[in-house]
Formats: sequence, structure tokens, C-alpha cells
Amino acid sequence: MALTITDECINCDVCEPECPNGAITQGDEIYIIDPALCTECVGHYDEPQCISVCPVDCIIVNPEHVESKEELQAKYEKLTAQG
Repeated sequence: MALTITDECINCDVCEPECPNGAITQGDEIYIIDPALCTECVGHYDEPQCISVCPVDCIIVNPEHVESKEELQAKYEKLTAQG
């Protein structure tokens, strides 16, 4: 399940540098998460780092991109193989 950032985002800038996959970028109004790059930190950490540092709890599971832990692991392996 890729994550998404809700409109409660306050643009505090703490999540972007924590993402090991570079999935978080500044959007027009709030930060956004690219579901093609988000592995919920599977392969890197035990829990999503962006959620850990978010002061307003605005990062949630994206219901449009539901993936199992196995699918997230496969995505991680593909992303890290590409260098």
C-alpha cells in the first residue's frame, strides 16, 4: 500500500528527507508521494519513516494503491536493482 499525504499537510519539510526511495516531493500546495516509488519503507526500515516524523499525522495509506508486504518488497527490490 503506497502512502498518501492529506490536505492537512502543513509543509513542515520533515518528511521529504526521511524517504529512502525519494518518493516524497513538494507539490503545488502540499507534499505528495509517488506511489510508484513508495514502499512504505519496506526493505529499508520496520515502519514508514515519513509517518514517524510527521507532526500532524497527515500521512495515510492510499486506498487507490493497495499492495501487500510481498508486493512492496518486490517493488523495493526492483527500485534498488535499478541503482
